[in-house]
Amino acid sequence: MERTQFPIHERLVSGTLLAMAAGGLDSYSYLLHGNVFAGLQTGNLILLGTNIGSGHFGELWHYIFAILMFMIGAVIVRHLQSFYSNEIKLSRQAVVVMYEIALLAVVLVVGRYVPDVLASGILSLAAAAQLQEFRKLKGGPFTSLMMTGNLRTVSEGVYDFIVKHDSKALKKSADMGSIILSFVLGALVMGFLVSLINVFAIAFSMVPLIIFLIRLR
Repeated sequence: MERTQFPIHERLVSGTLLAMAAGGLDSYSYLLHGNVFAGLQTGNLILLGTNIGSGHFGELWHYIFAILMFMIGAVIVRHLQSFYSNEIKLSRQAVVVMYEIALLAVVLVVGRYVPDVLASGILSLAAAAQLQEFRKLKGGPFTSLMMTGNLRTVSEGVYDFIVKHDSKALKKSADMGSIILSFVLGALVMGFLVSLINVFAIAFSMVPLIIFLIRLR
């Protein structure tokens, strides 16, 4: 039913690919570019406040810049969403994924030579593009960047199945569980690759996005 009921970018496989890319992206940004998250801006806000509160002002600009770049990235894709013509043969989702891949490719090429604050800012643009465009999974709300809400959905679904015998809730819980595992897997593999190939590990997050793009065609 999933194959015909929902557009391809809202199906479970697509969601897991996006989550894997996002998990790797945040892991990469945090490990190699100043302990800043590319997508998890809640984490950056926490680190910003914590550093201010503890009197450590030297790295504040890293968090502020990543947050600002994320906001700019969301505005860029929002503008695309507002004016993208349905007459264009290439789907808007494909354009956004190609834009995200291009940004990761920029970091792959120049990440060794530019300041961490700029590299993490470019990655924040990419993360914002993904979050702004892909917000549904099987017709319901979804985020591939932040797992807190997805954890709540898993817990709620398990409860509703046990107490209310709601099989649909269990299926939704399983779907979100797959998303969370994919996110963790992306971070896990990225952590391993960073220890092996350093800045070139960003290529890993491009792989699920390329697969996603092929599925869209």
